[in-house]
Amino acid sequence: MKIYNAKVFHNGSFSKSAISFGDKIEGFDVNEGIDARGAYIIPGLIDVHTHGAIGIDGSDCVAEEVPQLARYYAQRGVTAWLFTTMTISREELERQMHVVRGYERADDGAKLAGVHLEGPFLSYAKRGAQKAEALQRPNIEMLRSLNEISGGKVKLITVAPEIEGALDFIREAKDVCTVSLGHSTADYDAAMKGFEAGATHVTHLFNGMQPFHHRDPGLVGAALDAGAYVELICDGFHIHPAMIMATYKMFGEKLIVISDSLRCAAMPDGQYDLAGQDIVVKNGQARLLDGTIAGSSSNLLEELKNVVSYGMPLEDAVRAMTETPAKDLGLDDIGVLEEGRSADFIVLDENFNLLATIIDGKLANGSLDF
Repeated sequence: MKIYNAKVFHNGSFSKSAISFGDKIEGFDVNEGIDARGAYIIPGLIDVHTHGAIGIDGSDCVAEEVPQLARYYAQRGVTAWLFTTMTISREELERQMHVVRGYERADDGAKLAGVHLEGPFLSYAKRGAQKAEALQRPNIEMLRSLNEISGGKVKLITVAPEIEGALDFIREAKDVCTVSLGHSTADYDAAMKGFEAGATHVTHLFNGMQPFHHRDPGLVGAALDAGAYVELICDGFHIHPAMIMATYKMFGEKLIVISDSLRCAAMPDGQYDLAGQDIVVKNGQARLLDGTIAGSSSNLLEELKNVVSYGMPLEDAVRAMTETPAKDLGLDDIGVLEEGRSADFIVLDENFNLLATIIDGKLANGSLDF
């Protein structure tokens, strides 16, 4: 198939171009096919931290619900996601790893690119909306077992580096998956020890950690010095737009935009369950009953519009949701538009509204009748 007369994001910039593809991208030098009428073509969005949406959550869903979640993502321009769990018991995590292992993608669904274990090896004091009674000391045997049950799909695990046994765990865990620091009371020195042990990523920067202070830079300052990849929730609620832009200027190509969406995404305000805890969503904002901020009800396509409106160049916003997360997690076949890579891309109008989602060269959502 061929699409021409488009603004194609290729080699880090947009140009008036075209794209030809089967299940893989074949080239860009064509002048025939479907007329895109000037629409944008960018790589499919990749969400490495999303717990769920449409009433479904990665911590308790059953196998039959995962294709519904995959369809939701494709309908929002996300072509690949990490199935993200909360801090729950080992038995519950094992059950969810079996769910992941059994997932088979339909043509209208996004790719399940792996698993993000957000816990259970986190700080009690900075647990946020994580369940306190399910927190555990780091256990490398448990991680290896969960990875095996999932079929080798664990790509990311969040750990607090200051808790007992964390550094030894990180040294071994880095050979299983990418290790992220988060939900942590670590000061600068403790965080740097975590990075020196092998962590390379930070979970939802600023949320669930010590503040970035001029005399105590904490985990944020350590991440900058260590050259770590950092996640940022850009729903406009978790992080002030000015801080989003400051973080972009500090971290540049190491910035990864995430949704951290919960089952309440694309659902009305009301009360929902989060890994056995009650949350209340009001005006789209999710909190525990005690007022603690939980995850979001947003999605990456909404956040693309947000960050561009805040002043982030479109090219850099796209990179933070495509190439950077793919590079960070070794997802070598997605994240960029290059010959020989999977034909995973989305088509957007001038206002960044979704026109079509293409996954492995097939229409997963929308229409090619531009």
